[in-house]
Amino acid sequence: MPVSSVGDNLASQNAAHASLEDAPLEMPAEVTPAGAAQIASPVSTGAAPATLAAAAPHFSFFGHLVPLLPVIVACALFMENMDSTVIATSLPVIARNLGEDPVALKLALTSYLVSLAIFIPVSGWMADRFGSRTIFQWAIAVFMGGSLLCATSSTLAGFVMARFAQGMGGAMMVPVGRLVVLRSTSKSELVRAMSYLTMPALLGPVIGPPLGGFISTYFHWRWIFFINVPISLLGMYLAARHIPNVRADQRSPLDRVGFVLSALGLALLMLGFATLGRHLISTPAAFACIGIGAAMVSIYVWHARHTKFPLLNLQLMRTVTFRAGVAGGFLFRVGIGAIPFLLPLMMQLGFGLSPFQSGMLTCATAIGALAMKSAAARILKEWGFRSVLRVNAVLTALSLAVISAFTSHTPHLLMMLILLLGGCLRSLQFTSFNTLAYADIENNQMSNATSLSSVVQQLAAGVGVTVGAAALQLAQHGHGHAILQASDFSIAFLCVAVVSMSSLFFLLRLPANAGAELSGYAESNAKESR
Repeated sequence: MPVSSVGDNLASQNAAHASLEDAPLEMPAEVTPAGAAQIASPVSTGAAPATLAAAAPHFSFFGHLVPLLPVIVACALFMENMDSTVIATSLPVIARNLGEDPVALKLALTSYLVSLAIFIPVSGWMADRFGSRTIFQWAIAVFMGGSLLCATSSTLAGFVMARFAQGMGGAMMVPVGRLVVLRSTSKSELVRAMSYLTMPALLGPVIGPPLGGFISTYFHWRWIFFINVPISLLGMYLAARHIPNVRADQRSPLDRVGFVLSALGLALLMLGFATLGRHLISTPAAFACIGIGAAMVSIYVWHARHTKFPLLNLQLMRTVTFRAGVAGGFLFRVGIGAIPFLLPLMMQLGFGLSPFQSGMLTCATAIGALAMKSAAARILKEWGFRSVLRVNAVLTALSLAVISAFTSHTPHLLMMLILLLGGCLRSLQFTSFNTLAYADIENNQMSNATSLSSVVQQLAAGVGVTVGAAALQLAQHGHGHAILQASDFSIAFLCVAVVSMSSLFFLLRLPANAGAELSGYAESNAKESR
């Protein structure tokens, strides 16, 4: 079924954490989101779902009635999205204040992303078991607690652990918040309600970098986290008053063994790779973490093949389009995931810009992604997934390579234009990968597919930061620089560009008409292009 707009109705968990660049194409009506698939399940709140929807509170805004519940959830999601984007711009300042090497702050980014990857898959089960409102409130409380710990941290280890705690709250807050809206909103208002939930992903990456830079330049970086406290308290109060505590009477059992294996395996694996640069723990300890983590992940793969309800269903990777979207998307995101880490460091440490100046420049990437949002569907309809993904993978890699040519004398306007174009290209690729992944997934497997895709996306972003940091350190060592120089970043950007382009490997065997039903790409055009 052709589609004509770009949205994030399908992979609600994915897009919420990954920003507007990751918003997939709007799916056909018969392909429902993971959260929406659970609406049809019996729920327990003391009232029928229809009654809940009819009783949903509204408020008047300039003469228009606005549903209150999606606005409450949207504000919480905006806080999480903002926090994810403001910190990247402030990393050099935080590192200086903590007395650490700026590259070591990669751990603050990776710990948050790994936490998301670990806890997102169990968020739906917890909401079904304990109630949506209960988990949503606890998620906000955990996120607020993590924010306070970040704001008061005085060591790298403390800051990293605080970011992990924040990720636990974020992992529960976003998907459960969306599930609350899906279950408590009437069908006639669902599209309108979901449009409120897309706004945080649209505005967060645009506002976050300059806001983080402004706070770090003119106030103190700790206020980035302190401002989450009053917002969280207000969110918990409004949730207690207006969000129904929906539970599912029927739910699949939680794969507890799978959760322990995947959680510990992924955490140790990422910790080991992220600390290989002799940050936080010794090199032998880092290798030990890698070995133990790899063993536990391997055991999980065996376990997933022999259990009825695996936490992450790896059998989905047998589907050609899903494998291309997830595995190809992983390699692409590894390259792109390094950008939020490398770009602010290059602007501030390499070119001597202030955090605010850096944030004003780097937000051009998000503006470019926003601009592409309305054009992606038309491009895919005209040329199809295979052609768009192949050509755009090369163009995106080239846009990263161009960044490697930036110097302190490059005009800021030219930088913004190149970053704007790069944002457009990356947004198109993210949208294409995300949508293609679900092209051949049956509706009863949509929830499993969304969980697996969500985990892979967060891991890819974390691996990207680790790869970018490793390339930067190797370049610094190779150049013999005691401190980071602009030329070190050039090598790092070239390395991540190559990694990003390697996603072509998973696109070579895509059929010409892959995802044609979703994109509207004419079958006749697909046959001609073979």
